[in-house]
Amino acid sequence: MGRIFISTAHSGKEASGVDPGSIVGGTTEAIETILLRDLIVSELRARNFEILSVPDDLSATQTIAWINSRARPRDVALEVHADSVSNSILRGASVFYIANNDERKSNAELLLVGLLRRVPQLINRGVRPDSEAGIGKLIFCRQPSIPSLLIQACFLSNPDDRALLQNRRRDFALGIADGLASWSRVIDPNPQLPVEPTYPPINININGQVYREQGVLINGNAYIPIDLVDRLRIDLCKQPLVRRVTYRQIVYVKAIELRDFNVAMAWDSNSRTINLRSNLVICPGHIDKIMGNGNTSEVQMQIFLRNSNENAIVKFPDLPKLYREEAAVEGVNYDIAFCQMCLETGFLRFGGEIKSLQNNFAGLGAIGSGSEAATFMDARTGVKAHIQHLKAYASLEPLVQEVVDPRFLFVTRGVAPLIDQLSGRWSADLNYGAKITAMLKRLYESAGLL
Repeated sequence: MGRIFISTAHSGKEASGVDPGSIVGGTTEAIETILLRDLIVSELRARNFEILSVPDDLSATQTIAWINSRARPRDVALEVHADSVSNSILRGASVFYIANNDERKSNAELLLVGLLRRVPQLINRGVRPDSEAGIGKLIFCRQPSIPSLLIQACFLSNPDDRALLQNRRRDFALGIADGLASWSRVIDPNPQLPVEPTYPPINININGQVYREQGVLINGNAYIPIDLVDRLRIDLCKQPLVRRVTYRQIVYVKAIELRDFNVAMAWDSNSRTINLRSNLVICPGHIDKIMGNGNTSEVQMQIFLRNSNENAIVKFPDLPKLYREEAAVEGVNYDIAFCQMCLETGFLRFGGEIKSLQNNFAGLGAIGSGSEAATFMDARTGVKAHIQHLKAYASLEPLVQEVVDPRFLFVTRGVAPLIDQLSGRWSADLNYGAKITAMLKRLYESAGLL
């Protein structure tokens, strides 16, 4: 029978200086997830599953190494989170899986259904590809050598979610155990029949041309021969986190990891083909400059919004057009501004301190010592203020239009010409720029430009 590895996001050993995770409501993410993990482990062991609990004092990288050094075929791995965010309205559970993996998506649905059946009061946030995570990927979904998922059990920052977890922790554990049991049986349906692993072949298409050698499909992930990686002039010698396997005396590399080396890809399930593109329409090495031209069309931006929030453009139908027009006037890359808006507003869901009526799409503050955010008379003015604030950070050039950004004069001009330099400035979040960049890559991929 396949074994189950289970990990929590943070350590409970606060005295040793290890990160306890979110601290809210008199508790921490470490405390809550470790208590939940221990109940899950007990329940699954009572059902005769073999469980390996990852030590709590390991870093993320050490956790992956610990799992990979012990993993065997037909094992699975789960990491349990219960995050805290600044928007206390956010509630519910979701399961993240490695992007573009239909098999893992199906596994994630099993896990989430198991939890929701036991705790029907929990809001269903659905299963989500890890490309929708803050920085565009999750190490726990990508780096383990066995099938892996990450469950966001609830939001501790929401009082209702926190109370639900603390009052019904056993039901949470039973639901997750149900889901894990179902998932494990899918991965290992015949535990009494040891079989040497055989991986199905897949076709490879590179820049529109058929590659003569085939790849393999392992745990629902496409792997390509290392020879093709060499032909793409990608040096993986000093990239230990990129997954490699040896199968029938050939070394294969997990294809999705090549995205970090400016290779785009798409999976065609009908023809079982991994399509790779290295001659990209957009050069990924130059997408982080705030001053410049955008690349997407108004329709492509509308589709991107609708795919993440069906009601996004009901209230603001002209927002993509406004961003293209206002950014073009000031010489700002409208794709970057648009993606920052998506991040700041949650794809126009708002839900935090800023309301949609304020037409404030980038969390701009007002003048004065108060904590209230700025309010603008209409959507165009709000977009214009956003563009002007970006230009203040990214350029020394004067504005073309009259100043409507209330804090334009307070910015040190030209201090942040690149997206990542907004981190710690526009937002206190040191990963703020990485999150915008991840959103930008998602936009370009959806538009077929990357």
